[in-house]
Amino acid sequence: MPVELEAKIPVTHHDAVRAALKQANADYIGRVLETNHLLDRADCSLRDAGCGLRVRKVQALDGHAGGATMTFKGPKQAGAFKKREEHETTLDDPDAALAILRGLGHTRELIFEKRRETWRLGDCVIELDEVPLLGHFVEVEGPSTEAIQTVLEALQLDAGESVSESYVGMLAARAPGETNPQFRF
Repeated sequence: MPVELEAKIPVTHHDAVRAALKQANADYIGRVLETNHLLDRADCSLRDAGCGLRVRKVQALDGHAGGATMTFKGPKQAGAFKKREEHETTLDDPDAALAILRGLGHTRELIFEKRRETWRLGDCVIELDEVPLLGHFVEVEGPSTEAIQTVLEALQLDAGESVSESYVGMLAARAPGETNPQFRF
């Protein structure tokens, strides 16, 4: 079972983290603009079960390939950092995938954009994210709590500041009861 394990730290800006990544000889991967479509059934049963269904379109801004993916995320699991089952596949036609999912009854939708800059350090992937209305975050995803903690220390970030709430959850809290809210740059 594939599992996502990550720390998500809110920051004022990315400058100090970017400098620490360069000093640690991290590999720069590139920058993208993501458009994320989060779907649920009319009864919100995915959200109520702590699950998520996403179609993501990626536009390359530099050094990064574009593309699209569909992802299912299971409910959060206990642990020091955010941990959950995750299944993802690439899509040739994200609009067709969205139409299929809507045809299957996934009608509720939240759409949000995110600017993402990706780095790699050791076994971890570091994402510098900017989300409308929410601000700047650093996500460190890795194979173990220890690997993530090592990267957080190298970046001078405090693991105690990690938030387990998803961007979707944070944005949905800003638009309670709104049908199909959109958060764009």
